[in-house]
Amino acid sequence: MNTADPYASEQALSAQPVGYWAGAVHKAVVGRLRDAMAGIDVTQPQWWVLTRVDAGDFTRDQVAAQLAEVADGPSEVPRAIAQLEHRDWIAADDNGRLRMTDAGRAAQGRIRVLVGDLRTRIHEGISDEEYVVALKVMRRMIANASAT
Repeated sequence: MNTADPYASEQALSAQPVGYWAGAVHKAVVGRLRDAMAGIDVTQPQWWVLTRVDAGDFTRDQVAAQLAEVADGPSEVPRAIAQLEHRDWIAADDNGRLRMTDAGRAAQGRIRVLVGDLRTRIHEGISDEEYVVALKVMRRMIANASAT
């Protein structure tokens, strides 16, 4: 196994450590996404919450539990929920179920356009087939690393 080299030739890529490259992709993509979202005064965790609330019939605790694995810490999703409630983008009904408000739907539409445009730029020159292959390889590596 070689030391990570961001300037490695194409011929040397097969010996490069996947951990470095996966981390570099994560850092670049998430950093770019969060910077773009900051330009419209929204955070990535707020986007996750809006998407989750729109997808189902969940309480605050259920949304926080469902997003815990992608969050940077245990307070991140509950904080995003509180921020979205404060903005009146989501509200809890009488049963504690979170619902999107009209303002939240409008915001979600703006964010969806931004995320879609950014995805198009990041995926430039990468076919859907290549993207799927890359994700399948990463899934297999995760499974292999998790195997006992």
